Amino acid sequence: MNGKTILLVEDDPTIALIIRETLAEECGVFAAVTTVAERNAWLTENTPDLVITDVVLPDGDGIDSLPGAGLDPDVPVIVLSAQNTLDTAVRATGIGSYDYLPKPFDLEDLTTSVRAALGRRRAEPAAAPEPGSADSHGLVGRAPAMQAVYRTIARLASNDLAVLILGESGTGKEVVARAVHATGLRRAGPFVAINMAAIPRELIEAELFGHEKGAFTGAHSRSAGRFEQAAGGTLFLDEIGDMPLDAQTRLLRVLQSNEYSTVGGSQALRADVRVVAATHRDMRSLVADGRFREDLFYRLNVIPVTLPPLRDRRSDIAALIRHFVEAGRASGLPDRQFAPAAMQMLERYDWPGNVRELGNVVQRLAVLSRDTVVAVRDVEAVLHESGEGHPILAPADAIRRAVDDWAREELAAAEQDGTIHERLQAIVEAALLRRVLRDVRGNQLEAARRLGINRNTLRKRLGQLDIDPTRV
Repeated sequence: MNGKTILLVEDDPTIALIIRETLAEECGVFAAVTTVAERNAWLTENTPDLVITDVVLPDGDGIDSLPGAGLDPDVPVIVLSAQNTLDTAVRATGIGSYDYLPKPFDLEDLTTSVRAALGRRRAEPAAAPEPGSADSHGLVGRAPAMQAVYRTIARLASNDLAVLILGESGTGKEVVARAVHATGLRRAGPFVAINMAAIPRELIEAELFGHEKGAFTGAHSRSAGRFEQAAGGTLFLDEIGDMPLDAQTRLLRVLQSNEYSTVGGSQALRADVRVVAATHRDMRSLVADGRFREDLFYRLNVIPVTLPPLRDRRSDIAALIRHFVEAGRASGLPDRQFAPAAMQMLERYDWPGNVRELGNVVQRLAVLSRDTVVAVRDVEAVLHESGEGHPILAPADAIRRAVDDWAREELAAAEQDGTIHERLQAIVEAALLRRVLRDVRGNQLEAARRLGINRNTLRKRLGQLDIDPTRV
């Protein structure tokens, strides 16, 4: 225990009690209040070493009201919130909070953050987002898999570091890039996007850097490139993994020197942009195969943001569907509701095309469904017509089919070694343990509780299955 003072602002008595018990040995004085008014009154008489605050309080907003509470600007703040959107993460960063933990949070994460916060001064406040900006800046969903994305974007608001967005096709990489721009220091400047896979190889340099009149056949006048168009703002290089090696070399020189020249030109121009790149490819494999420059990869991969596939955030599907229905209605499409069984069918589907495919399906359902309420038969018809070839199965049926396929191949082997049951058990158990650990963010005590086993048994099985709980 040390002599530090922690102030907790939390109106849920159960959460407050758990936090008090968890942090009992981290401070000398632990004070707890439940409202903005109580917090302000406490601060007039006391000076804490750390403030932990909820956002939605009975008499106000824990974030918006904090700058006027008379708190010493050197006191670190940890924000807790069930309002798990990018907007909340950005607002928390905007007041200079030391950390933002979405509810439900891991108590080990809270303890680690508290120890670190008490040991250092908080960072300079980041610029707050423009008032009236759309909530979450186009990003929809509160699944745990999205919370790390929101927190990373919020922490990018106060700097100009390069960003590399990774994820499968259709996961929303450009939406994230626009959110990085909209919440960052350059939000008043332009956002310019270019898709490397859509530009002919011989035109990429001219597209990026511009060209002078007569630089090549067909260049009848000077043309500004994307670096020039994005000056003062953000340049989004989509599908960077498809960039030819010769263009990679020139891009690297620009990122190193912050200068470039147009094709056919000799004057050095300043590259005044923040670079955000994205790809669905495995960049490390491209580097290993010699198809992408290692030095350029490290220049771009300063802050990586990995987007989860939709199948790993199924709890967001209903919210995404509502978002697409509202967007379609604004564009003149019929308003639609979804029967519970139809919604469940959409939530069970694997969505190989991710959020983009979901949006397309919702639009087709809005147009083709005869009734206001979309039924199961409507969903079946649209998904089967899409030609994706991914059948919709209940989870248990999908497991049974997968086991049947696996066992058929194993039993067809020329020789059996008597380990088929043991190997299948290891495969299934490992998948279950990884899923539970991801859902509880690596908290082994909570994972053991959900699995119905004790913690020592869980640790033993993790070791036997070679599973690192910090990397699931």
